Amino acid sequence: MFQPAPFAGPRAAVTAAALAASLLLPGCDSLTPHYARPPLPVAAAYAAPANAATAAAALPEWRGYFSAPALQALIVEALAQNRDLRIAALRVEQARAAYGIERAARLPLLAAQASGQRQQVPADLSLTRHETITSQYQAGLGVSAWEIDLWGRLASLRDAALQDYLASDAARRAITMSLITHVAEGYFDVREIDQRIALARRTLATRQESYRIYSRRVAVGSTSRLNLTQVETLLLQAQALTSQLEQERDRKRHALQLLVGSPAALAPLDAEAGPLAETLPALPPGLPSALLERRADIVAAEHQLQSANASIGAARAAFFPQVSLTAALGTASAELGGLFAGGSRSWTFAPSITLPLFDGGRRRQNLSLTEARRDSAVANYEKTIQGAFRDVADALSAQAWLGQQVGIAERALLVQRERARLSQLRYDSGAAAFLDVLDAQRDLLSAEQQLIQLRRALLGAGIALYSALGGDPVVAAPPLAAFPYLPRPRT
Repeated sequence: MFQPAPFAGPRAAVTAAALAASLLLPGCDSLTPHYARPPLPVAAAYAAPANAATAAAALPEWRGYFSAPALQALIVEALAQNRDLRIAALRVEQARAAYGIERAARLPLLAAQASGQRQQVPADLSLTRHETITSQYQAGLGVSAWEIDLWGRLASLRDAALQDYLASDAARRAITMSLITHVAEGYFDVREIDQRIALARRTLATRQESYRIYSRRVAVGSTSRLNLTQVETLLLQAQALTSQLEQERDRKRHALQLLVGSPAALAPLDAEAGPLAETLPALPPGLPSALLERRADIVAAEHQLQSANASIGAARAAFFPQVSLTAALGTASAELGGLFAGGSRSWTFAPSITLPLFDGGRRRQNLSLTEARRDSAVANYEKTIQGAFRDVADALSAQAWLGQQVGIAERALLVQRERARLSQLRYDSGAAAFLDVLDAQRDLLSAEQQLIQLRRALLGAGIALYSALGGDPVVAAPPLAAFPYLPRPRT
């Protein structure tokens, strides 16, 4: 380490102050590689059925997309109570604090210092050959080992920490959007089960009445006991289905309760007994390039890439000399009472330069490590984009084909109802066996249950598309204008 001697007089102090001021100028940032967003690793448009509207459009706020009051209440409760979201928010605070630490590293640490010392010197060690007692008191302000960021090492670390903070905030927004859609999925799951249970209970009541009627017929000899056992089979099937659906509803309610974090918020669901006929607004998918700004997980991956890119600048700067400054200004005296008397002023100014000559290849390997992490971040960014592209394409495809399946199921249900009616008429007139009635009623129940499940699946496709396109703009990325003292990323 080379350490110049302290300046010897006021003129030297002025020269040193000028040198320090020049060192305060912004460091060179050319050591950080120029950042350019990687090209889009997907096709220019989505390949999905019935994909006519591709113009980019703003997505509705989640309250405008999920309009059911009960669902909105659940989402509000989940945003306030969900523990995963709390953990994500705390991670953002951790990243914010880490960024604050890196930002503060570029500033000098100014500290007030005061010290006092009394020392007894034996006669055989004293220059006067007499035992003496010496005193020394000092007070002042000092700067200790302040690194002058000539090569932009600290600036690169600060920029990397900023990108880590923005990435963590984007991850929080991705978790928020995921929570909103999962609550919506759970809500419609419970609504689906409620409707299937209501249907099963109506069927069970009908078959209980049929069993009562056929029991009377067997008692008076107007029908065979075989027909009664067939009616009883239908009754037992309806009872088993109702029991299975009740168990499934409890399971889905427990899952929704975990998401929401408050069991009281589930009460409004019990009062809803209407058909599962909710619809969600149509969403224009736009172009894949729009996902780069709307999908929080893609935004987070890009910030992670920018952080890795900035870390390369810090690794490169480690190859250059490190300049640091230690200085102090105050008073010194041999007597405590003379500490602030005239002529007691003292100062020190000690810059130092450190240039490692041999480190066994540590800096070279550290640079290779940061470059490999940058390349890994590029691959992760491209993979995230490809995953988002697939999510949108799958949701668009599901909406198109499930819409057709719902229409087919609605027509099939009408056919099954007519079949069950005609089978009952033919049996009552003696033109058909009761087995035809049994098959028709069993198929009718299956068709009714299938239609409810398909309508629920269609709603799920709408939820998936909303999430895949980026979801709620209310949780969009904070603009970099919130950080006016930072350079804008070069794209």
